[in-house]
Amino acid sequence: MTLTILQVIPNLGAGGAEQACVDIAKGLVERGDRALVVSAGGHRVAEAERAGGKHTLCNVHSKNPCVIVKNAFWLARFIREHKVDIAHVRSRAPAWSVWLAVQMVPCRFVSTFHAAYKYSSEFKKFYNRVMARADRIIAISEFIAGYIRESYGIGAEKIRVIPRGIDLTQFEPENVTEDRRAALRDAWHISAEQRVVLMPARLSPIKGHRLLLKVMALLPESVPQVVAVLVGDDQGREGYRRELEDMIRTENLQDRVRLVPHCADMPAAYSLASVAVVPSQVPEGFGRVPVEAMAMGIPVIGSDLGALKETVVHGKTGFLASFDRPEAWKEALLRVLNGSKEDISMISKQSMKRARENFDKQKMISLTLSVYDELMREGA
Repeated sequence: MTLTILQVIPNLGAGGAEQACVDIAKGLVERGDRALVVSAGGHRVAEAERAGGKHTLCNVHSKNPCVIVKNAFWLARFIREHKVDIAHVRSRAPAWSVWLAVQMVPCRFVSTFHAAYKYSSEFKKFYNRVMARADRIIAISEFIAGYIRESYGIGAEKIRVIPRGIDLTQFEPENVTEDRRAALRDAWHISAEQRVVLMPARLSPIKGHRLLLKVMALLPESVPQVVAVLVGDDQGREGYRRELEDMIRTENLQDRVRLVPHCADMPAAYSLASVAVVPSQVPEGFGRVPVEAMAMGIPVIGSDLGALKETVVHGKTGFLASFDRPEAWKEALLRVLNGSKEDISMISKQSMKRARENFDKQKMISLTLSVYDELMREGA
């Protein structure tokens, strides 16, 4: 039976949820199903359509209650006209519209929790709860699944844990040429002799840039030729960027730290690294950086919070350290930088094996499509 699946997402710009939406559309089309996407637009619309999906513009990103209700009636008509079997949402505002729509027309409802949504009041918790009203709830990690159970009292029978997957064909160490590495070294002003501590993350306080700078300041002089490269755009947080620049000067880290913008060639960036770091100050719902680094055979040091405890296996694929203890981070970093070739080689092999067995995009697609099939069998 050919299925018609509608994915509703605020927009199709940058982000893990947006990439997953495109990946699932492609997987549906390749299986012979119909893939429909509704969003407010974005640069990934073309990618979704190249994959064979059909995109329709609608301002489903709006949190205005009147717009949400208006969108619900529009979506009910859309579902009826396109004979949609399952509507899949990845964010709260469009989830309200979809939930209202499926009260008006027969259609199954799936949600994906991409984060542990915060709430400081009962009203905000009520607003968030719409994601838990779905017939099936996909959690992108065991950490998120636990949050759903504890926050909303949802039974395990409704929750399916499907870790996010990456395109492993892009993260093959042997495919990165020396020319690509040399281009990044030139752009970042680092030499072939320097060892790189790589931190890919948007410039935001929750990502832990301050912690990494404190750790770099603690490294002894006996560990030479180490440079931390902080890769990411400030996304308008100019004050935070200036704060980091001031901290670099205050700690005399000008020779040991590079603050660089978004990198379009992340496989090459990882191939330059001796270690990738994820010093998050809040629990991550999943986090692509550890998985991408592991796929490239790069040891990872991450905060012992959230889903990082699932992706990084302490002592095997890297190390976990407390998010508020620079000394613990220094010790973990020294374990990698001073590690023997044999130890680092073992970490590299175990990292690549774990990434390929657990975080392949094709596995994520297959498991998501199996949730759709399960729901259709249930409703038959």
